[in-house]
Amino acid sequence: MTKRLLAGTALAIVVLLATALLVWRQSREDAVVQESAGVVQDDSGRRVLYWYDPMVPAQRFKRPGKSPFMDMQLIPKYADERGDVSVRISPSVQQNLGVRLAQAQYARIGAPLTVVGRVEADERRRYVLPSRVSGFAERLLVRAVGYPVSAGEKVAEIYSPELFAAQQEFLALRRATDLKRAQSLVDAARQRLVLFGMAEHEIEAIARSGEPQRRFGVYSPTNGYVTALEIREGAQIEAGAALMSLTDLSSLWLIVEVPEREASRIRKGGHVLVRLESEPDATFSGVIDFVYPALNAQTRTTRVRVNLSNDSGRLRPGMFAHVTLGGAEREALGVPSEAVIYTGSRTLVIVKDEHGFRPVDVQTGLEGEGRTEIVAGLSAGEQVVASGQFLIESEASLSGVLARLSAGRSEDGAEQSSHADASAPPAAEIAAASVAAAGKVVSVDHAGGRATLAHEPIPELGWPAMTMSFRFAQPHAVHALSAGDVIRFTLRTDPENGEYVIESATKEASP
Repeated sequence: MTKRLLAGTALAIVVLLATALLVWRQSREDAVVQESAGVVQDDSGRRVLYWYDPMVPAQRFKRPGKSPFMDMQLIPKYADERGDVSVRISPSVQQNLGVRLAQAQYARIGAPLTVVGRVEADERRRYVLPSRVSGFAERLLVRAVGYPVSAGEKVAEIYSPELFAAQQEFLALRRATDLKRAQSLVDAARQRLVLFGMAEHEIEAIARSGEPQRRFGVYSPTNGYVTALEIREGAQIEAGAALMSLTDLSSLWLIVEVPEREASRIRKGGHVLVRLESEPDATFSGVIDFVYPALNAQTRTTRVRVNLSNDSGRLRPGMFAHVTLGGAEREALGVPSEAVIYTGSRTLVIVKDEHGFRPVDVQTGLEGEGRTEIVAGLSAGEQVVASGQFLIESEASLSGVLARLSAGRSEDGAEQSSHADASAPPAAEIAAASVAAAGKVVSVDHAGGRATLAHEPIPELGWPAMTMSFRFAQPHAVHALSAGDVIRFTLRTDPENGEYVIESATKEASP
């Protein structure tokens, strides 16, 4: 009985001690995290936006504590600190990357827009020659597609038993003078020949000769070219069948695809200048005849139709042309078009400031003559990277910086949705040159050429003291180390993946 009482008393004491410990730790934490007028502060009295792991900066925490990713304490982000994240790249590396800077500045924009168009036949000038009676194509005067024809030119001769009989009826009625109302019957028979497709001058010819013609002609209604030949000489023809198609090329269409953001500059009746690929020194003028009402969802362009006169015959359907569309000029802030990065969901530029390089979201406007208008996001005088921006992203592991911008959180600490990958590679401010540090070997992976180090703070990288694993640039060098060794080492970034690797390590005497 006494033993049970002692055991119960001991258990109660343990529970009380554990409860006291939890209360003490909570009180310590509350002493660190306070709220003053609704603003989160720590023991420094400075306003805290959030806590973060410098190795995984995209992940943010509401309270301090141990990082779930690394063996280190979370670091507070203060409201009075610089809000953006810059990447430092040494001048020598910038030179190696071929970084070229350009200044955002005001200039005249809205100059004439040049786009590519294609010449097509005017669909209103296409003609189909049908056969109005059944019969046989006894003679073709046009034997191939592309053959030029003139208005009124005979292109085929057709034999039709039905039409031949109608001619005989017409001539018989002309000779029957004893019939009442003979003239009205003659007129009806004549109109029947017309409806069968017989030309007026052919009807006059048989009326004068008094003999029916075995074949009647098919005549072109316009000047143009044969674009389709549906029959061959000797072929049988059904009533209503198409014999051939003709196209008048004296006037053509020029179909132009105008980018969506430039569509507001297009007006019906506007004049354009056209230069052909085949004749770059010659220019043609045209008028915007029609702006199509629908936008092409795949290319995000608006179709515009331009009328072009082709009296000279130098234009042909299928040609490509450079089309210059006029536009009113205005003063606008712009940067070289090559400096703008389009990711699909965002538009940004890489800005050079006193701290390094940083990505900035921008809103673009008109584009022309190698420059793009910046509607929002930049100020005049700021320097942007005009070439080498993608190499900067690779060299400096900008993925973490871009992840921060994508996190969608405002600097006032308001929580918004974030899809940042908690396992993203380190994206703190990076120095491309080698960095010296010191630490103690915790464990060694000889097979993998890696070592886990408890290193001191590394100010150049903005890293506090922590324990993490590093790969050696020369894997065999890890065999000279053992757990417990104190070493001085140099870090550099691997150009292939941006990972920090140990370039060299030297043992020091143990403390």
